[in-house]
Amino acid sequence: MRRSALNTRDRELDRFRFRLAVAAVAVVLSFSTLIGRFVYLQIFQHEYFTTRAEDNRISLVPIVPNRGVIVDRSGTVLARNYSAFTLEITPSKVPDLDATIDALGQLIEVLPKDRKRFRKLLEESKTFESLPIRTRLSDQEVAKFAANRFRFPGVEVRARLFRQYPLGEVASHALGYIGRINKRDLEVIDDNGQLANYKGTDHIGKTGLEQKYEFQLHGEAGYEQVEIDAGGRAVRSLARTAPVTGNNLTLTLDVKLQQITEKAFGDRRGALVAIEPSTGGILALVSTPTYDPNLFVDGIRTDDWDLLNNSPDKPLVNRALNGAYPPGSTFKPLMALAALELGKRTASQTISDPGFFNFGGHHFRDDKKGGHGTVDMYKSIVHSCDTYYYMLANDMGIDNIARFMGSLGLGSRTGIDIEGESEGVLPSQEWKKRRFKRPEQQKWYAGETISIGIGQGYNAYTPIQLAQAMATIANDGVMYRPHLVRYITDSKTGAKTYIEPQPLRTLPWKPQNIEIIKKAMIGVNKEGTGARAFAGAAYESAGKTGTAQVFSLKGADYKAGKLKQELRDHALFIAFAPADKPKIALVVLVENGGFGAQSAAPIARMVFDYYLLGKLPKGPAQEDEAAEEEEGE
Repeated sequence: MRRSALNTRDRELDRFRFRLAVAAVAVVLSFSTLIGRFVYLQIFQHEYFTTRAEDNRISLVPIVPNRGVIVDRSGTVLARNYSAFTLEITPSKVPDLDATIDALGQLIEVLPKDRKRFRKLLEESKTFESLPIRTRLSDQEVAKFAANRFRFPGVEVRARLFRQYPLGEVASHALGYIGRINKRDLEVIDDNGQLANYKGTDHIGKTGLEQKYEFQLHGEAGYEQVEIDAGGRAVRSLARTAPVTGNNLTLTLDVKLQQITEKAFGDRRGALVAIEPSTGGILALVSTPTYDPNLFVDGIRTDDWDLLNNSPDKPLVNRALNGAYPPGSTFKPLMALAALELGKRTASQTISDPGFFNFGGHHFRDDKKGGHGTVDMYKSIVHSCDTYYYMLANDMGIDNIARFMGSLGLGSRTGIDIEGESEGVLPSQEWKKRRFKRPEQQKWYAGETISIGIGQGYNAYTPIQLAQAMATIANDGVMYRPHLVRYITDSKTGAKTYIEPQPLRTLPWKPQNIEIIKKAMIGVNKEGTGARAFAGAAYESAGKTGTAQVFSLKGADYKAGKLKQELRDHALFIAFAPADKPKIALVVLVENGGFGAQSAAPIARMVFDYYLLGKLPKGPAQEDEAAEEEEGE
């Protein structure tokens, strides 16, 4: 019995010792694992976790660079920057957004327009982005918020750079504007490998030069290393890499000429493009009505956007680059030059004008009842004889016309340094096949060529194309690419990179043919349809008036006073001066302005008087009421 008890005791003692040994092994293994892990982390992973710790302690804050300045050819500032404080909310850090905005409104004035803009930005942005609820805070407002900041988690006062256009609406279609970056903009930024450079940047060029030269104007972002505490608050700055200011643009634009031209239009819709023929530099690029690009800087208010977007005058449309219009009788000098170059006419060859051209049983009427009598090339341009060009178009054929006009750049983009330029329409047999789907629509009929000769029919060109063609004639066939930027100044070195004039082509015209056309265009402003507008001018100029139909009269007489304004003809005028050594070439378009001599030519006279003589106008160009009686366009 006693031995059995001893055996039981020995067995229990053995089991205890076994369990103790197992526990000891487990403890040793556990401590070995911990020590191994400790060695691994402290020795082998030391650099990695040190970096992680530094990342938690140090934050890289991007510093947005100053945007480059834009100035005109004489140094007048057209676009610049200034710093101001904004009150901003990070929606993801605010538990009750509406309540927070209401509370802020009791402390600092927050208008309904501010709330609308904030909501619009909220729809377009991510919840973790900081969005402005109020901009341009006064010092008193900044101080008031600073004293109450503890009440508003997720709300901060930040210093921001704002774009400013000091001349307001002047040259707005050329300059364009900046706006907040959206998804499409991010794709463009990414495609250009600029994502890192745009960290912290909220705005980007949306239109005009601001868009075209975005990556030159933007600059290089800087970074600040900031030590932060456990609550995410900045403690101190550790290091700073300064941003690099964007490059500056100096334009070919003469802003005084631009202002005078815009004023000359008054409240009329239209466009003007003035070019330096020897370089292609744009002296003035006007589209009226204009708009104020400052409205877009903070995010345009809904009512302002509706006013601009829904206006029947379409102020946001750049008519100089996007409007396509029939050239009317301004097409006639180009047709005459084509006839000389192609051997279809000589300068002395005449026609008898009875006041119409009969083709296929249809009478194509001349503007002058009874006709112009005997007409040579000079008279056909000076007195704008339609019948001469009906016959000429029929003799030349549509494809010959298209080839010659295409060489002048009509119907194709000029390559001006602004995005979104339209092509216009240069009609031809091939164009019609592409344009229409049904076979019967694709066929070109000989009768369609007749009206092409006087700049009507399918003809539709942009003012910039017509201005380039006019500058090419003024420059004896040497065509330059129109451009607005004269040179770019590097903000770091001050070095200037000039945009060298780019001759696109030299057209193989015979000098005597160019002189014939120039002489006739000089005659227009001396004794023809432009004579009234240029009476008493101290310089000799060359020009051509034009009237483009908005709709077909179907044989009826044109009476502007009996038509709605939007149905009245467009008024055009092309010109260059001085005639012997041209310094400026231009096209003027007045939408629904009626006759070119009446509405467009007086604007050109005002532009030439200032640019060549320094003569300042007293007000908008006045329409020449008497011109309507003599106009034969």
